[in-house]
Amino acid sequence: MTDKRCDWCHGNSLYQAYHDSEWGIPCYDDNKLFEFIILEGAQAGLSWITILKRREGYRQAFDQFNPEKIACYSNNKIDQLMQDTSIIRNRLKIESAIKNAKAYLTICARESSFADYIWQFVGGKPIQNHFPSLSKVPALTPESEAMSKALKKEGFNFVGPTICYAYMQSMGMVNDHLTSCPRYSEVQQLSA
Repeated sequence: MTDKRCDWCHGNSLYQAYHDSEWGIPCYDDNKLFEFIILEGAQAGLSWITILKRREGYRQAFDQFNPEKIACYSNNKIDQLMQDTSIIRNRLKIESAIKNAKAYLTICARESSFADYIWQFVGGKPIQNHFPSLSKVPALTPESEAMSKALKKEGFNFVGPTICYAYMQSMGMVNDHLTSCPRYSEVQQLSA
């Protein structure tokens, strides 16, 4: 991949690998959608690279993002997680993961899948944006505001409109690769 990648991923090989192989690819897998809603919430107030570096730690600490297990975490488990240096040790974010697992399971029991539920906010297919520079990419959109409002009503935490927009970008609900980035057209083709 050339140095024409999106500006945000330069200078770190982990960031570049994530950009080149994951970011913006439409995801309809419930497990990965759940993992990322937890990771995006953990990222609140931090840089994404901080979370990306701890992703494997999160997978180990949170039972491979198994929502059934996370929904049953006890106070003792929360205390254990607060001592785990492989994750962000923020009690509110840890408790949020548990709350979000419960809300996720409620939606999955009611809907055909979490993917069907979450993709409704973009009409079931990725929005193809055409941004020439990072300064043109919004921090939130009406779609992310609607998603945030609905998720909060379902019982989710750490799902503000900006977090929801970052989630939409990472899960390929929007194609926000810059138009100069080689991944822009590749992701656009995957969305077709």
